[in-house]
Amino acid sequence: LGEMENPQDVEYLFWVGCSGAYDDRNKKITQAMARLLNQAGVNYAVLGMEEMCTGDSARRLGNELLFQTMAQMNIETLNGYGVRKIIAQCPHCFNTLGNEYPEFGGNFEVQHHTEVLADLIDQGKLEPQALDGFSVTFHDSCYLGRHNDVYEAPRKVLDAIPGVVRKEMPRNKEQGFCCGAGGGRMWMEEDIGTRVNLNRVDEALAQDTNAIASGCPFCMTMLDNGVKDREAEEKVQTQDVAEILARSIFGDSVSAAAAEPEPVEPPEPAAATAESAGDGQAEQPEA
Repeated sequence: LGEMENPQDVEYLFWVGCSGAYDDRNKKITQAMARLLNQAGVNYAVLGMEEMCTGDSARRLGNELLFQTMAQMNIETLNGYGVRKIIAQCPHCFNTLGNEYPEFGGNFEVQHHTEVLADLIDQGKLEPQALDGFSVTFHDSCYLGRHNDVYEAPRKVLDAIPGVVRKEMPRNKEQGFCCGAGGGRMWMEEDIGTRVNLNRVDEALAQDTNAIASGCPFCMTMLDNGVKDREAEEKVQTQDVAEILARSIFGDSVSAAAAEPEPVEPPEPAAATAESAGDGQAEQPEA
């Protein structure tokens, strides 16, 4: 946004999030989402190096001071650019930006990326192509589903792709089961009983599908680790809803492009542009 002459004219701010900027696996989701937004002609931008962590994990782990410091800095930046609408691809960012920032003066219309994709499909701006013989089971992220009642949008996206067969796990929607990363547990190790992510992955593997889909980078990490632990990588893929939609529209080349992005010049310190997010260059400073 910082490089734009009139940042207020941008319809959406695409909030990339820490995982979407730093984690190699989740960078691919950022790239897929940017390509989809570009394909649909959405007018959006990113903060680039001005984007900080929302502070979700800090608050969940009890560091309220750090959370409020992060929140106030982010809100100052967002309000300074006149941001009104935000696309968040992480349910933790989605929840924090939409439900917790208003207390500190940050009042934004926040949508999860699957909600935006579902709307773009409804408007005819994205036209999914057939993925014949592709089956998927969807994992409901706690901060998307049970905390914010977003259940149908990701399913609408998957169901809009011709040829895709979607199978529900026994525990779904309001009765969904956590991946094990919520409440700050992303940064801790389970040392008693069965690991939560293995419990959930076993349930997903029982559906005998080609892919386990999610809409959360935390869930992606936990599910991916669980699939590897069960040595099932050759049997099932772990993919974000945006990646599956991008695959239907762009073909397998989207995954290859995400895995090996072409070298580009680093963004100016002030901010990155929306175009740079499509090349996987969105970065964030340390909190």
